[in-house]
Amino acid sequence: MQFFLGIDGGGTGCRAALADADGRVLARADAGPANITSDPEQALQNILSVTKDAVAQAVGAVTAEAEIPRLRVVMGLAGATVPQSVQRLRAGLPFTSLRIVTDAVTALKGALHDTDGIVAVIGTGSVFARQIGGAFHEIGGRGLILGDEGSGAWLGRALLSASLRAVDGFAPLTPLTQSILDELGGADGVISFAAKARPDDFAWFARRIIGSQDTAASDLVDKAAAEIDASIAVLQPDPPIPVVFLGGLGLIMAPRFATRWTVRAALGDALDGALWLARQLDATP
Repeated sequence: MQFFLGIDGGGTGCRAALADADGRVLARADAGPANITSDPEQALQNILSVTKDAVAQAVGAVTAEAEIPRLRVVMGLAGATVPQSVQRLRAGLPFTSLRIVTDAVTALKGALHDTDGIVAVIGTGSVFARQIGGAFHEIGGRGLILGDEGSGAWLGRALLSASLRAVDGFAPLTPLTQSILDELGGADGVISFAAKARPDDFAWFARRIIGSQDTAASDLVDKAAAEIDASIAVLQPDPPIPVVFLGGLGLIMAPRFATRWTVRAALGDALDGALWLARQLDATP
């Protein structure tokens, strides 16, 4: 029996779904982050972990080792915009039939299938993509150092920066920024934390911002919304096409844009998109 594996990997977690030729999902598995550029070793370990887990659930641990190389696999991964990262990952994987794409591709296919629209994928990172008549165009997804505007990691980093600016007198200290300074040990503690933090570490602080009535939090959410809106506007044709919001933060932010764009619910998520693409994959790489 031929099995198909879809993997969705981002800055927060990695998910896998295994299906048969009829599209029936036989197993699912989860592991930790899988950004193949910011932490390639961790990503590889988590991708292999969810693969082994899903296949073992379906066929048993003894048979899984022989079955894994035969899988037809599509992975939508954060960091896959960097060709060197994709090549490095491929070298560590056992599959003979494999396609690696960005998480924007799988998110779009899961959300839209073959219909026209824009997807705004906003979680730990952010990426935006458009599909018109089957043609695909992606922007963003550059990672936190150079991009990921409006994302959870971007918001968390912005909160730490706002706390330091308040210490320097550029803005008043608010209860939220003061609490960040207290928890991390003042300005020096914030700097020490940031020097070692990964995107998911920064994204943890976004939880403190969303839903907060603190003035610093409200300002940061407005700035994130402006970044998201600008990305969508770049992709919009005339006349505009519907927008689908995905990701934990994307779903939270979506209502803010209901009067700006036509916002629609997704047909499925990025994991559905990866599995949908895997079932179309040829037996050759």
